[in-house]
Amino acid sequence: MQEKSTWKFREGDEIVPGRHATRLLGGGRRYEAYLAWDDELHTLVVVKIVRPALVESEGARRGIEGEARALEALSHPTIVRMFDAVLDGNRPHVLLEHLEGPRLSTLLRRYRVILEQLLPLGIELCSALHYMHGRGYLHLDVKPRNVVMSARPRLIDLSVAMPLEDVRGITRPIGTDAYMAPEQCDPERFSEIGPPSDVWGLGVTLYEALTRVRPFPAADASTGSSGAARYPQLDADPFPLPSDFPRPLTEAIFSCLERRPADRPTAVELANAFEPWVASLPGPRLGLFRPGGKAQRSDFASRDESILSPASHRSHRRRLLLSGMRDSRTQQGGKR
Repeated sequence: MQEKSTWKFREGDEIVPGRHATRLLGGGRRYEAYLAWDDELHTLVVVKIVRPALVESEGARRGIEGEARALEALSHPTIVRMFDAVLDGNRPHVLLEHLEGPRLSTLLRRYRVILEQLLPLGIELCSALHYMHGRGYLHLDVKPRNVVMSARPRLIDLSVAMPLEDVRGITRPIGTDAYMAPEQCDPERFSEIGPPSDVWGLGVTLYEALTRVRPFPAADASTGSSGAARYPQLDADPFPLPSDFPRPLTEAIFSCLERRPADRPTAVELANAFEPWVASLPGPRLGLFRPGGKAQRSDFASRDESILSPASHRSHRRRLLLSGMRDSRTQQGGKR
């Protein structure tokens, strides 16, 4: 495999005037990300920049421009913020907020998410997806690597995000193989890509968060593989979750993995399935990852949605709303 080109910025190197590299955070096929210091904002930021060998690539340019447009159009407490975009010149990049906290994928290498953590996480991600869909955008790459577990979880990396009107003509696979809905794997065989595609990615993410394994068999990694060999989710059924998981939550996650998009819940419907359980939790638990942590499943399994009163539901909704309003007020000073 050809080695990816890199800018090789070292601590103190100027990326562009007023922005200095601190360290390399990582990167993908087309882009790399640096923790940097921005003189104007006077704070640490993330610079996501096109790799040097791809600066003249139309596809890489189009990707960073599309991400900039999406982030400019979106403002939500659970979606990473963009402060600036430099799309001309020989160092095209976007300037993103620096989020304190590991990616969910990093945590899952050692721990799994217990139910008390999964439920609030699921609602936060449902909230972000509902907002994106309402604004006419699809993320198309929901996966643990694109969730940062900061004080409030954040959905990141909108490099393949698209307006709904732009996905109508897609005929090639789009996304990350293991997290792609069937219609993303084979748009010609299945129905159009749409909001249910993001719900599928969320379902795979929540399944993996609970079990530390993915819900479908491993793909054939051989070069040139295609169809069900490359995308087992096209034909295979998901592995069952442990029988002692609460049945309503198991059903909610599996509903996201229905092969027909029309059979999957919307992001709001999924959040509504989680909310009665979250309302009964003692308090936020997202930061408490425990090695081999085990939820008190007997407690969860004994709870019935019917015993939660409408007043409890309304109170919980108010808490979520007020929390979001507080976060939004603290973000209004950000430059977009």
